Amino acid sequence: MFLTVTLNLALDVTYRVPRLRAHESHRITDVTERPGGKGLNVARVLAALGHPVTVTGLAGGPTGAHVRALLAAEAGPVTDAPVTDALVTDALVTDALVTDALVDVAGNTRRTVAVVDGSTGDTTQLNEAGPEVTAGEWAAFLDAYTALLTDAGEGAGPVRAVALCGSLPPGAPAGAYAELVRAAHAAGVPVLLDSSGDPLLHGVAAHPDLIKPNAEELTRLTGTAEPLRAADDARRRGARAVVASLGAAGLLAVTADGTWRAAPPRHVPGNPTGAGDSAVAGLLSGLAEGLDWPARLARAVALSAATVAAPVAGEFDAAVYAETLPLIEITSGRGTARDGA
Repeated sequence: MFLTVTLNLALDVTYRVPRLRAHESHRITDVTERPGGKGLNVARVLAALGHPVTVTGLAGGPTGAHVRALLAAEAGPVTDAPVTDALVTDALVTDALVTDALVDVAGNTRRTVAVVDGSTGDTTQLNEAGPEVTAGEWAAFLDAYTALLTDAGEGAGPVRAVALCGSLPPGAPAGAYAELVRAAHAAGVPVLLDSSGDPLLHGVAAHPDLIKPNAEELTRLTGTAEPLRAADDARRRGARAVVASLGAAGLLAVTADGTWRAAPPRHVPGNPTGAGDSAVAGLLSGLAEGLDWPARLARAVALSAATVAAPVAGEFDAAVYAETLPLIEITSGRGTARDGA
């Protein structure tokens, strides 16, 4: 079982309009609402790959209640074993149960509003800040999180890894992720951290097992624009491994076992929102299944590309995934390989 943490949960609202023009009224052609936040997107993709997931974080007010109702409606039956890439290739994915272990707060959960321009496919994003978290609410969350690390519930099994994802809501301590990393390590659970800015800076100092910034976030963390040098610097700062998203160029991984780049075979048009979250799910599922780094990276890049082709974050196009996975190019100091594992 995996545990994902989304401290700044959201209700994702997507509006589609024929053409977006500034200073004009628009007729909306389609509206979708779904549970949002990076950790929930990761959980949704892990579940689609056949891995049971427990989601925790902070939820409150009418919006938080609505998010939890939508999350419950999405949940499906638990599969007996992880879905293999061969089954994904055949589009025979069965949803796994996503267990809600969110912790209540008094403030209202934020909303994020995406406006999709139907003429170009471009997306304009509007993000609220999130609810103000009190010291007492943070302490209650820490207690709940620590308990989940050792007992995620009946039939859930041991926690294989924790994903700490996204921004911090107002009032949460700057070192929140560092606290969560240390608690996971005390329980013997590996941690992936996917955040930015000060939360990432403080979190790295607690030695997470893996961080997954994009190129801009990595530059802000280290002050270095060249990705390889920046990744090396991030490891010196405390990250045990770094997988950096390089946009359409794929992923760069710098680890104790070696350095690799993984690139997709072609540009996939669509909405990139959530592509990084799918990469996190690919890395975590590969870890659980004992895949080596090249195979994990191939899966992560293929899932990212398939998410760009999907209509909303937290989903991936199975046909694009199947087409892309065998064509991912992995380069390392040992040469180039094509990895479809």
